Amino acid sequence: MENDTSMKSSSYGQRDAAELNLVMLAIACSYDILATLRMLQPSLDVFYSEALPLNNITIEQLLKTVPLCFSYGLHWKSRHQCGAGVCIMNTLWRDGQHPALINFISSFLHANSFRLNFVPIGPDFIFNCGGLSVAFVFVTTWDRNNLLTIFNRVRKLREQFAHFYVVVTLPTKEQNESFVRSYFKFGMEFGRPTFVPVQDLEMGFEKIVKIALSLGVCKQRDAISKLKAERRQLVQRMHVFNGVVTSIPHIDNHDANALNQAIGSIEAIAKASKQCILENTDLSEEKADILKRFFRDPKFYLSPKVD
Repeated sequence: MENDTSMKSSSYGQRDAAELNLVMLAIACSYDILATLRMLQPSLDVFYSEALPLNNITIEQLLKTVPLCFSYGLHWKSRHQCGAGVCIMNTLWRDGQHPALINFISSFLHANSFRLNFVPIGPDFIFNCGGLSVAFVFVTTWDRNNLLTIFNRVRKLREQFAHFYVVVTLPTKEQNESFVRSYFKFGMEFGRPTFVPVQDLEMGFEKIVKIALSLGVCKQRDAISKLKAERRQLVQRMHVFNGVVTSIPHIDNHDANALNQAIGSIEAIAKASKQCILENTDLSEEKADILKRFFRDPKFYLSPKVD
């Protein structure tokens, strides 16, 4: 038995190293290592049959053998020669987060071919994708006692970055309502910057990466001008919407914005019941009744209005 084992070991040592290099290079350069291993298993069976009991080993376990490619002069970064870009994380923001979140972010960035750097910067993140820099503030805890600091920081940063987004984690209905009230209380403008509410931290960072990647692709395809045009049209439509809705007696800008977010178009508002308006917005019962009468009672909407 010992002689048999030594013969197999000697046989394995005499394998053609160049051929083994090709197999391991295919694995190291693959974006889907698991699929590549399945494709190359016949070759790997030959290379490892003397060293591993491949009849009983799974592909997933075989992944542990992949680092052998280092011993043949291959560098793992060969997988990322065409990386998605660079992510710069604010060191102050990092130090204030739970280590589990930082580990998730690091793993998620690595999986999406981003290089991660830690630098003391103004925003929480800066992504560089396709030659375009995108800044983010990531509010992981909605603290009602710290809202002034949050919005003052947003005002300052929006003047410094052409592409700037604020991702806010709002896991509860109460926090979402607090955010909506605060958004208008502190005089935020639609699209300056864009706020992205999310329900959990992981979803929030995934949104950040998707936004950065999308803008990078748009930059490469020279589609930024189209996005700006669409954004201008959206802002114009919002101004028209607000102008129409605020022409209804006792309905102000805050009410119009709340109706737009919760109910939708003017047609949808006209069809919405009083109960629906009360359940989905912070409008008073009196204002909900005014809306219902305005759209459904000719005597009301055709009569002259005096403020």
